[in-house]
Amino acid sequence: MSAIPAKPAGSHGKDLTTGSIAKNLVFFALPMLLGSLVHVAYSLINAAWVGNGLGTNAMAALTVCFPVFFVLNAFGQGLSLASNVLVSQSYGAKDWDRLRMVVQNSMVLTVIAGLLCFVAGEAATAFLVRSMDTAPEVIPLAISYLHVFLWTTPLMFGMFYLASVMRGAGDSKTPLYFQAGSLVVTAILDPLLMFGWLGFPRMGLNGTALATILSQAMALVALACYMHRVRHIAAPNWRKLGLNAAMSRLTLRIGLPSMVQQALVSMGIIVIVKLVNRFGAHSTAAYGIAMRIDLLAFMPAMAIGMAASTLSGQNIGAHKFDRVKQTFRWGLLISLGLTLPATIVSVGIPGLFMRLFAHADADVVATGAHYLRIVGFGYLMWAIMFLSNGIINGSGRTMATTMFTLIGFWIVRIPLALFLSRYLNSVEGIWYGILISSFVGAGISVSYYLTGRWKRPVAARTVPITAPEAEPIPEIQDGL
Repeated sequence: MSAIPAKPAGSHGKDLTTGSIAKNLVFFALPMLLGSLVHVAYSLINAAWVGNGLGTNAMAALTVCFPVFFVLNAFGQGLSLASNVLVSQSYGAKDWDRLRMVVQNSMVLTVIAGLLCFVAGEAATAFLVRSMDTAPEVIPLAISYLHVFLWTTPLMFGMFYLASVMRGAGDSKTPLYFQAGSLVVTAILDPLLMFGWLGFPRMGLNGTALATILSQAMALVALACYMHRVRHIAAPNWRKLGLNAAMSRLTLRIGLPSMVQQALVSMGIIVIVKLVNRFGAHSTAAYGIAMRIDLLAFMPAMAIGMAASTLSGQNIGAHKFDRVKQTFRWGLLISLGLTLPATIVSVGIPGLFMRLFAHADADVVATGAHYLRIVGFGYLMWAIMFLSNGIINGSGRTMATTMFTLIGFWIVRIPLALFLSRYLNSVEGIWYGILISSFVGAGISVSYYLTGRWKRPVAARTVPITAPEAEPIPEIQDGL
């Protein structure tokens, strides 16, 4: 029997097809969790600066802009998920040439997508802000902020791409260092540019947008240079960039459903924000703060879900399906255990969190606290859904998770939120719609996982890992 091809020198990847599942899951998820916590910590600090320093209208403007930017980011996240799936499955199959081909091809697709989304976002900014029934006093702030912040789009696409291919190769630590550094720089620049401290220009809400642009650009350049210096296995070769038709089709086949999924979520949030806007700026500001607390509660489960996606991708590539099932069982135990404290705190003492970001506005605090007290019960359901969706995505079956999102958001959440808010004549009806949809989404996702269809990956490996022909790039199967 021929030997498995040796991993290229200086690869800096990690084989997740061997060793303890629980250990791999925890240690691979930990850097992503830490990175996410740093990101959320920055988001909360930023919300505190805006809410307490610039006022309710500025906080409402941030809330309105968030889903608009998230719609555009959906394209970058979809491509990064496809890149992660293809890199992880190639890594599990020990097909290094195919892995390098994925990296090169995805780089070009990401650059094209980032530039197109930036142009589209700039053109549609005013229309999108006004389409959400934004309060008149908030509209100018939101449009001005979004025009500046959209310059981060291609930069964030680049960070998504580099982090995804590195994670696919089993390296979740390196992206953390650069992302954390970027957030630290942003957190320092935020008040300087917002309030004009230490001689900096006083830019108000736009100052936080400029701070993000500068820090993202520095992080992207630094990470790309580092990858080339250490000869990372996932580093793109700038001299050999180009598009391969078959690989592009496969990447888009996996990535497009994920883009649609993220876009459905983003547009769904836009609709929810539009419904919330009808109950006044204080409700919009409360929802914006509460969503940031949601993110903090979700972070452990999201990290476990992303780790499960890479673990399942590598093990599916190696045809080790029993290890995928173990990943689900261990992931369920860990994810629920990490999410339970957030549920208890959000339901038990929600006002404490809200007062950190809007202590001067009693209406905002009360509205946000009621949101957390209702929606907090659904956190455990989202933990389950992130895990099962991660494993399903690891097989490349992103169309399935897209359908789950379509049902959960557009068939359950939005109609219920609209009906209940009108029936109760209160913004609380929207909160109940969000809660119910979390149970529906988790139930559908787990039911699909139990069918075992993930054992037939979209990005099927075509060359046995022990074959001497494993070094050349194999033909890419577009079929299921």
